[in-house]
Amino acid sequence: MAGVSMKDIKSRIRSMESTKQITKAMEMVAASKLRGAQDRAVSSRPYFETLYATMNDIADSTMDFVSPYLRRKEGKTLYIVIAGDRGLAGGYNSNVLKLAWGKMQQSPSAVLPIGKKALDFFRQRGAEILTDGYVVAGEVSVGDCFSAAKLLSRRFLAGEFTSVQLVYTHFASMLSQLPCEMELLPIRVSGQKDNRPKKFVLYESGPLAGFDAIVPEYLGGLLYGALCESVASEQAARRMAMDSATKNAEEMIDDLSLKYNRARQGAITQEITEIVAGAESS
Repeated sequence: MAGVSMKDIKSRIRSMESTKQITKAMEMVAASKLRGAQDRAVSSRPYFETLYATMNDIADSTMDFVSPYLRRKEGKTLYIVIAGDRGLAGGYNSNVLKLAWGKMQQSPSAVLPIGKKALDFFRQRGAEILTDGYVVAGEVSVGDCFSAAKLLSRRFLAGEFTSVQLVYTHFASMLSQLPCEMELLPIRVSGQKDNRPKKFVLYESGPLAGFDAIVPEYLGGLLYGALCESVASEQAARRMAMDSATKNAEEMIDDLSLKYNRARQGAITQEITEIVAGAESS
């Protein structure tokens, strides 16, 4: 009986060691991808920050500035929801999808899912899906983000949607990833006037045309930045989950090793006892 028990324990130890190797490898892969996503997010920020400053300059320097991208009215809201392509990332997917679904229940809405988990989630709930052209979040490029921004701009100007909201996961730190919502359309300019001297800029087609031309570029930059932050958040969450799984595997290996040693010691003691008993009887 002791031999069978020891064999079973040994088999479980080998199984946990294999699991530990897998989780450790996944942790290292997630850490590598995380660094790349962080670098892309940081490098993209100056671009759309400059575009936003330019839009504010145009709005501030023009009397009675009116653009269709600034107009607010009631109607259907489009939610762009960025989630992951795979699981094993703690609460990363469930947290952002729960936030988006809760918001969508409050008013007429449609969704543009980015990531396989997001597409599957909204399909199962019968949500109106604008397009399924961005199924794999990890393969969405800068060009895809700008193409999506132009699509959103056309649909918004056509009146199909009166508001566009972006739901993604903000990368706060290695230990903290926060699901959040950002309004993309209508555009909010700062509206803050200052007394600093401004450069006089002459726009060939006029300030309104310049503003409207910048908006899709700005939206594309925001989408790409949010995508990079979401990918970084997913990898950070997966790294934490795999680190926790590795530590749990190590604890189980230690516990099983202790049980194995006790069983082995018990079997040795029993064998010695039987030898001594046999010698005495003879």
